[in-house]
Amino acid sequence: MTLTIFLSILALHFVAAMSPGPSFVVSVRTAASEGFRPAGGLAVAFGLGAVIWAMAAMFGLALMFEVVPRAYVAFKVAGGLFLAWIGYKTIRHARDPLPDVVTLATPRSLGNAVRLGLFTQLANPKPAIFFGAVFAGLIPQGTPLPVLAALLFFVFVNETMWYVFVALVFSRKKARTAYGRAKLWTDRILGGMIAAFGLKIATT
Repeated sequence: MTLTIFLSILALHFVAAMSPGPSFVVSVRTAASEGFRPAGGLAVAFGLGAVIWAMAAMFGLALMFEVVPRAYVAFKVAGGLFLAWIGYKTIRHARDPLPDVVTLATPRSLGNAVRLGLFTQLANPKPAIFFGAVFAGLIPQGTPLPVLAALLFFVFVNETMWYVFVALVFSRKKARTAYGRAKLWTDRILGGMIAAFGLKIATT
């Protein structure tokens, strides 16, 4: 594998990571409502989830989805329903008051944030298709394992650093203040978006 191909794969993944989706919406909502620490836990989990999907693509999961379409449908429906449930919970708790910044030690435990982030990332099987297409088209056969391991490492860095940036931006005091003023409708809109993403994944 040439350095150009290696960097091209990472560039494609970074653009994909930045594209709005359920992970982005969950990250924004968590950072604004709960602060940086839980949103940072989400960022790490999103990175781990991306690595899991990338490894699955390396081992042929995307091909299995093509050969056994029912498996892909089952993944989509289960994942989509999970995201829809997150959206429902967000809407249901839209009226809950925003935790005070002074007492914002750990509204959500770090472990809980990591689990939420991992489940959110794995609920969407489309990254497996993305990585499958990119890897099949760009990774030469016989690529050494250390190179593949380096690729997975930078996939993790790409995904995690993007969501750390999102967490930093939306956990700032100004962002939290603006969010607190419009929490009711913001949560309803964000929850609706998450639910819509879930239903779209489950039905398309």
